Amino acid sequence: MNKPKEVALTPVPVRPLRQFALGALWLGFVTYGVLLSPPSAPDTLGVILQLSTGQWAELNPWVVVLFNLMGLWPVIYASLALDDGRDQAVPAWPFVVGSFGLGAFALLPYLALRKSTATLPREPVDSLLLRVMHRRWVGVGVAILTLLLLAYGFTQGQGQIQGQGVWQDFLDQFSTSQFIHVMSLDFCLLTLLTPSLLWDDMARRQASPLWRGVSLLPLLGPAIYLALRPTGAAANVAAAKS
Repeated sequence: MNKPKEVALTPVPVRPLRQFALGALWLGFVTYGVLLSPPSAPDTLGVILQLSTGQWAELNPWVVVLFNLMGLWPVIYASLALDDGRDQAVPAWPFVVGSFGLGAFALLPYLALRKSTATLPREPVDSLLLRVMHRRWVGVGVAILTLLLLAYGFTQGQGQIQGQGVWQDFLDQFSTSQFIHVMSLDFCLLTLLTPSLLWDDMARRQASPLWRGVSLLPLLGPAIYLALRPTGAAANVAAAKS
């Protein structure tokens, strides 16, 4: 009896699939945000001005919270991506700068183009900006501000706006305002994309796998990790040799 021939299995190329998935996600998000999301509300510029200047009294508290949390996400990504970008063919800083105004719209192309750095040794910090972004107070500051914003939302969100509950008003704005709708989806997307950088950083620092669970807590988890993350044996060895 003839033995069946062994068939060699070719491993699926993970990186091209990841790049394609992230690229398609970016294209889909842009298309949805521009063409399929609710129309822009006539008072959008006025709302943005009020949010930016601290005139919050007439605004939904959870819109205020969401807007300010979106200002904290780029700090998290900057702390991770600027270090990660040193080992990439494409520089991270243009995408990080863009994320302060465009969120995931700006970050997704970088995440699609980068390669995983989980198995690469960490190099010692070589610039003032990176030294600042590696300070533990960056994570501490983001965590404290996140908790203060959440406290503001829960304490101020108990009343009514135009005769209806605060959450119902937020849902109405989500359904009718392109600005609120896209900003909400942007926050969710930034939360889901965090492991693409965070878990590589954990691997390079030889952090406990338990940090992966903590990091999934939106914004607060990554902030706690940045505040408490280990230095990493590889970084210590590299620094000792330099």
